[in-house]
Amino acid sequence: MKYVYSLLLILLCLSARSQTKKIIEQVPITLSTKSIDSLAKIAPRIRSILSTVDFYHITYLSDGLKVKGYLAVPRQAGTYPGIIYNRGGNKEFGKITDESFILRGLGDLSSKGYVIIASQYRGNDGGEGKEEFGGKDVNDILNLIPALAEVPKADTSRIGMFGWSRGGMMTYLALTRTSKIKAAVVGSGITDLVKLMESRPDFDEVYKDLIPGYTDIHSPVLKERSAVYVAEKISKATPILMLQGTADWRVPTDQVLDLVHKFHQIKQPFRFILYEGGQHSLIEHRADYLQQTINWFDTYLRDRKTWPNLENHGG
Repeated sequence: MKYVYSLLLILLCLSARSQTKKIIEQVPITLSTKSIDSLAKIAPRIRSILSTVDFYHITYLSDGLKVKGYLAVPRQAGTYPGIIYNRGGNKEFGKITDESFILRGLGDLSSKGYVIIASQYRGNDGGEGKEEFGGKDVNDILNLIPALAEVPKADTSRIGMFGWSRGGMMTYLALTRTSKIKAAVVGSGITDLVKLMESRPDFDEVYKDLIPGYTDIHSPVLKERSAVYVAEKISKATPILMLQGTADWRVPTDQVLDLVHKFHQIKQPFRFILYEGGQHSLIEHRADYLQQTINWFDTYLRDRKTWPNLENHGG
């Protein structure tokens, strides 16, 4: 009888553990030879990246919702710092694809020795719920922190965050609610939703569709989502690298400069790089901004004594 009780207790414990797990599905990404050949014309390093990094689709739990995302893990044995990547756009526009996840600098970054995890945000790519453009969907980012703890090769004592455009906005908001991020990089990040709509009136429809409580440009929910208004709440424990181009019409440079000025006032640790003629994607300066990003994370996340060297592995 004692054996039966013990067995039941073990099963209950295992059941409880399974219910608290964040990552509930992890499926390897496989690209066809034709796709790889095609991508190799754009990014010659693709074959080397694919030989040193494993890429996955994931489904994870956030506030009880099944949310879709991506994961990249170096193949070589060892433990690696984790980086949470925050995508731009909204809904299906700007969502992560297999190709963009591998090529948007994330493959390069992971091949340098980082575990990278990313969210599509709730309601997108077949996930449950509906995103709120900086509302409850910020939890989808924060819940990637315990999700990383379930990746055997991830060192959760060293986590960085990388966001682009709307993902930059999400990064700033996440940093108002956690001090666990050791370093962050923001590219062409939205900092002021009020100013954004002044320069891009088309965002009125986006706000109406996605932001609960939004009525017009004077709605307080816009300032609640704007880093320039909540800068004092951002963790001082997180140094931030800000990347911006002077020719960016999607996120005009003036609103980013407002946050730079604010960060200087409140003594937030940061570095700002302004690229002359750089567009929203900074495609003209890709090699430099990617190296700056790698250097930033290496400086704050890399343990040079114990970190495996991936440069001598793979094709």
